[in-house]
Amino acid sequence: MKSTLEGFGEGLLEAARERKDLILLHADMDAVPIIDPFVSNFPGRAINCGVSEQDMIMTAAGLALGGKTPVVLSWSAFLTTRAFDQIRTCLAIPGLQAILAGTHAGLSAGEEGVSHQMNQDIALMRSLPNMSVLVPADAASSSVSVSLSLDHPGPVYLRLGADRVPDTCTDRNADVRAGSGRLLREGDGITICACGIMVHEALKAAEILSQQGISAEVIDCFSIKPLPSQQILASLRRTGCCVVAEEHNLIGGLGEAVASLSASENPVPVRCVAISDRYGQSGAPRELQEYYGLTFREIVGESAQAWSMRRR
Repeated sequence: MKSTLEGFGEGLLEAARERKDLILLHADMDAVPIIDPFVSNFPGRAINCGVSEQDMIMTAAGLALGGKTPVVLSWSAFLTTRAFDQIRTCLAIPGLQAILAGTHAGLSAGEEGVSHQMNQDIALMRSLPNMSVLVPADAASSSVSVSLSLDHPGPVYLRLGADRVPDTCTDRNADVRAGSGRLLREGDGITICACGIMVHEALKAAEILSQQGISAEVIDCFSIKPLPSQQILASLRRTGCCVVAEEHNLIGGLGEAVASLSASENPVPVRCVAISDRYGQSGAPRELQEYYGLTFREIVGESAQAWSMRRR
């Protein structure tokens, strides 16, 4: 198993070999293992901007205006909050191309505690016009997300975790593109939309539900903005109900996006498995995942509730 951060590092090296315009900016992230290989392979194309995310974003904007493609790397807790004004003003408003890689997202900051755990980043980045938001579920899709983001117009926020996760799909390139989701399991009883670490939990939940006579369709909503709207709506028309699972605050994330889509286009029961509007706390990532109810068990329970109310 690898983390999505490790997968991103592999994809970054591959992309840098093909794109001479790619420049890596990081906020004193030398301790992150993906930095040394990049510096060794591409000396002069990595800039340590120090612990100053605001300056780093403005530097990225200058590079983008000068014909370069900046990749910005920092902890998601600091990148999306400290530099929100600069991201909005210098990148999102003019629609400049840049990759914003937020590391140690969600609960993967673990023992670093509440100040470093970021469960509101999707909400912040989703709110910005011109900003795309991608949340890879495993190392393979994270690796592909680099080249995908380089081909996508405007700034892209990549949400990366530091904890190792299982692979969710054997086909490395299966439907991994902006505005699309990965259909990992077909079914007609309930739709389960998930992103990030919750995709693996959704697949486990679907297996249990099948033993209970409920056929679950699992969609990896890798692209949260733009949302794979037509794919989700097609699934909702088949199943008549939905559960959304995400490692993010209940407010402003994938759950709200799917619920809003359903309410406006095809109203069906939608239930969410997410962090219930609370801040994180210190602990091992796996322990925190259990503590906040982000497991297949909660998905199974919410699926039973949604299935009992479904529209057919």
